[in-house]
Amino acid sequence: MILCDGSRGLASVPSGASTGSYEAVELRDGDGSRFHGLGVLQAVENVLEHIGPAIIGRSALNQADIDDKMIEIDGTPNKSRLGANAILGTSLAVAHAAANSSGVPLYRYLGIGSMLPVPMMNILNGGKHALDSTDLQEFMVVPTGAKSFAQAYRAGSEIYHALQSHLRQKGMNTNVGDEGGFAPSLRSNREAVELVLVAIEKAGYRPGRDCFVALDPAASTFYQRGKYVLVREGISLSSQQLVDYYSEWAANYPIISIEDGMADDDWEGWQILQDRLGDKVQLVGDDLYATNLERLERGIAARSSNSILIKLNQVGTLTEAMAVTNRALQAGWTAVVSHRSGETEDTTIADFAVAMNTGQIKAGAPCRSERNCKYNRLLRIEEQLGSSAHYAGERAFCGRGNP
Repeated sequence: MILCDGSRGLASVPSGASTGSYEAVELRDGDGSRFHGLGVLQAVENVLEHIGPAIIGRSALNQADIDDKMIEIDGTPNKSRLGANAILGTSLAVAHAAANSSGVPLYRYLGIGSMLPVPMMNILNGGKHALDSTDLQEFMVVPTGAKSFAQAYRAGSEIYHALQSHLRQKGMNTNVGDEGGFAPSLRSNREAVELVLVAIEKAGYRPGRDCFVALDPAASTFYQRGKYVLVREGISLSSQQLVDYYSEWAANYPIISIEDGMADDDWEGWQILQDRLGDKVQLVGDDLYATNLERLERGIAARSSNSILIKLNQVGTLTEAMAVTNRALQAGWTAVVSHRSGETEDTTIADFAVAMNTGQIKAGAPCRSERNCKYNRLLRIEEQLGSSAHYAGERAFCGRGNP
């Protein structure tokens, strides 16, 4: 994006491997002769032929106007005509250009936040993120006890490498999954939690004090004909039985957050989970809400959870993502800003998390540049904010079932 004063904005859009059925559409070409059908020439053409002519001449300082115009010319409820990838790339590039034109960093252009988020690092991958690992998709370490983001990042990195060392000692593979976490072949889902706890201790931290564990089971991926099928455990559970399963874990392990604990259409199961664990554990809806304001309103009214995951490409514009985040925080919920499994080196979500004062971010394991660039950006933001910066720590989870 180039403005009339020469200011430029550049953005790129990630892709998800574990996608919810209510997400905005990511437009791919479907031409098997190019990139196995995953090319994006049509999305690029939509930017050049449809989006560009419609927004040239509009003020980049009016983000909502530009985003609304793109939604209007798309004309579908899920951005399937132009593609959420085409629309979001443009939306974010506009914001970056406007921030550069205004002479301020993006986090300051978007808001007045000064709270550095707690990183929820996916250090052990399973489910759709790793073959032959666990039924549950993500096992995260959450360094709430740090005094700064820099300390939190250090703790997460040390725990990650302690886990690698421990896996090697046990003769397990240390291949990594989509989000940079290790993906050993394990006998059970419980073994994954216990490996993370051992790594926390080996790195010199105290589970349940310095660091907690967060889960993203991605339950929609193992929901089959009304039952939750855990192949590693050899069991098939009803919604109530799966809630019992989580409750037993929460009673025995320092689990601070569970994301997508139930399937995206199991509203009754979500209410059972919220009633059972909502005063003890942060319960995050990802596929359930898909960063969609209408679905979020339903969740608030039904008390289906107490937190929402925010993925910008699920909804397709910056304006909509900000509206959903603000509504969740207004309702007294927490909001977790998240990357995708197929990430790029775009760091917008780091600025977004600080600007919106969400206090939590998921950006994967401290491994590979597409993950570390988000953490490095947060380190720079913390430096820039100086004495006005403060690390969210346990406060980010207070009132949501947290210590």
